[in-house]
Amino acid sequence: MSNDSAAPGRVAVVGDALIDEIRDSNGVRELVGGAALNVAVGLRRLGVPTTLIAMVGDDEAGDHIREYLRDHDVQLIASAAPLGSSRAVVTRSPSGEPQYVFNEAARGRSIRYSDEARRALAEAELIAVSCFPFDVSAEVDALVDAVGDTPIAIDPNPRTGMLSDRDEFVRGFERVAAGAAIVKVGADDAALLYDGDLDALRARLRSRGAAAVLATAGSAGAVLDADAGVVSAPIATLPGRIVDTVGAGDATLAAVVAGLAAGERDWPALLHGAMEVAAATCRAEGGLLRTPKSLADAERGVHGS
Repeated sequence: MSNDSAAPGRVAVVGDALIDEIRDSNGVRELVGGAALNVAVGLRRLGVPTTLIAMVGDDEAGDHIREYLRDHDVQLIASAAPLGSSRAVVTRSPSGEPQYVFNEAARGRSIRYSDEARRALAEAELIAVSCFPFDVSAEVDALVDAVGDTPIAIDPNPRTGMLSDRDEFVRGFERVAAGAAIVKVGADDAALLYDGDLDALRARLRSRGAAAVLATAGSAGAVLDADAGVVSAPIATLPGRIVDTVGAGDATLAAVVAGLAAGERDWPALLHGAMEVAAATCRAEGGLLRTPKSLADAERGVHGS
């Protein structure tokens, strides 16, 4: 990214926070996660002051989430969680892709905007939204009302275990995306929500008013489509093997949002920087954002800083 950018303003992130219960041949272990939480922590690791607005329970899992966010210096404004904190049991498919089973709290996630949350949204330089219940019209109405005129970045991040109504999710997502500063979508989103054509989805979102669309396609790299033109970048090549692709998309969004919050509008530089961050994140387990520089101590911060 360019060194000419100003210090980034505060970013507010709206979405999910949960415990990932990972089950594999190494046993069972728990990591604090959630797409929105990963974006918030990633932004802070990139030097951006960050507030997370998410549903967190008053339970042991919630205590772990709060402690983790304190360790990473992310401000949490917790929405009430009457069913407790969200949890996902994570296993691997035969091809190695993560599979998620969500608890009732995660499936019924809801966000309420307190006066404190509304102030945080109003004062933010930019708002990032990820893994939001776009298939619940009341949740979308509340989000639109709370966000107001603040620029917004969106990653729909639909999960099959959370999705109750695909058509309603698309309607809610596109309603908010129409006025977004940037929308990030991936090949998985195109397959789950549309007909699988990522290029067509990118064009659709631009035609509906998104100022920029970042389309990520895993090993095929990414394309960023904005008024200034269309730029593409291959996946970055870094030393070491790919350990875990969980969190790569969250890291990509965090890197782009960090640049935008600092006033960066050099799209090729933003995209290539984001691809390096995503590649570094894939070289360690879990969704914690890494940079090429931080890979020398990749385990630092996994359970808090």
